[in-house]
Amino acid sequence: MNTSNRPSDNNLSVNATTSVNNSGNESEHESTHKSATQTPPGVLGVFQSVLAAMFGVQSEEKRKQDFESGSAGNYIFVGIVMVVIFVVTLIYIVDVILEQSTK
Repeated sequence: MNTSNRPSDNNLSVNATTSVNNSGNESEHESTHKSATQTPPGVLGVFQSVLAAMFGVQSEEKRKQDFESGSAGNYIFVGIVMVVIFVVTLIYIVDVILEQSTK
């Protein structure tokens, strides 16, 4: 059996890798171009994104937009503030319920 006419497996994997890399470069270029034209979200936009993420209803498109155009520090700060507010609210609700149940 003569295998000299068949392309080698190494050539096939190189060609497949090259085509994947070429298509990946185009999408990176497009996303760079899109993020350059997007403005960073305002305070209300950051709060909305963090609240949606906390409830797990953030869309994939919005999540990508947040990561491309927003500052991570803003999202981290707002996330910490929202979690603290959530925990304090839970503590208050439990305290009120326990106080009423002992009367």
